Amino acid sequence: MKTAFLGSLLMAATLASPALAQDTAATAETRYVQVNGDRIAYRRIGTGSPIVLANRMRGTLDTWDPRFLDTLARHHTVITFDYPGVGYSRGTLPDDMGKVAAFVGDFTSVIKVDRFAMLGWSWGGFTTQTLLLDEPERVTHAILVGTNPPGPGQLPIQDVFIERALKPVNDLADEEVLFFDPSSDFSRRMAKQSRDRIYARPDVISKIPHTMDMIQTYLKAAEAFGQDSTERRAKLAQTRTPIFVISGDRDTSTAGQNWFPLIGQMRNAQFVFYPESGHGPQHQYPELSAQYISDFIARTSK
Repeated sequence: MKTAFLGSLLMAATLASPALAQDTAATAETRYVQVNGDRIAYRRIGTGSPIVLANRMRGTLDTWDPRFLDTLARHHTVITFDYPGVGYSRGTLPDDMGKVAAFVGDFTSVIKVDRFAMLGWSWGGFTTQTLLLDEPERVTHAILVGTNPPGPGQLPIQDVFIERALKPVNDLADEEVLFFDPSSDFSRRMAKQSRDRIYARPDVISKIPHTMDMIQTYLKAAEAFGQDSTERRAKLAQTRTPIFVISGDRDTSTAGQNWFPLIGQMRNAQFVFYPESGHGPQHQYPELSAQYISDFIARTSK
């Protein structure tokens, strides 16, 4: 009897071990696929409906807050990737947002994810909106974090942001300005905690794009998105895809207030504004943001 009982315990432990060993943001393997001849790096954690994350300018696989990713992964398969020529990926980053969105569409097809929620942070928010409008049958939900809609905004990017964003390497003081609210004690504390979580992974800085040629590529694509010659702004207002906008009230790059003129026009959008927070609200409120996002996806549909 005793032997049988011990055997049952060992079997239960064996069956449970895969769940205990499940990847986290810190332990996830960097995988590679070929997309249109480019070697593209990505990571995948969690289980559940897929959510694909498109990063900010100069962001890499390593610069997402691990706590944010791990909380999302409680309910979703979370897929992060590096654009061509960025971070761990090889290739050339397009300077046209339509081509960037097409790349994301091709990448998700290669990894066999046909329909997915998509989250875009900052520049990645431009990518997300573009793919949402170009391939609406594939994007089930759009989560737009620290980003702006197509077309010119009433509140432009501020010089204090540009000065820090163009530095080859950013320290904590830079990140307080770039992604948080440096006038808030609370926000500065959250900035340090988030940075500590991110930089617990070794060699983060070496993968961050820093050349002016690369930065100009990002800026050219963003500028065209802002000019909106293809009239995506009007199309965004009419989409039936559920859209969730998360903004900080002190964003010096893509001010959340630039969404205000669209609030009465967008047919299927919800908005969250965090106090005393900047361009990276999901890093200041990682668990709350992830919980909001999961709840939004669970409770909305086209």
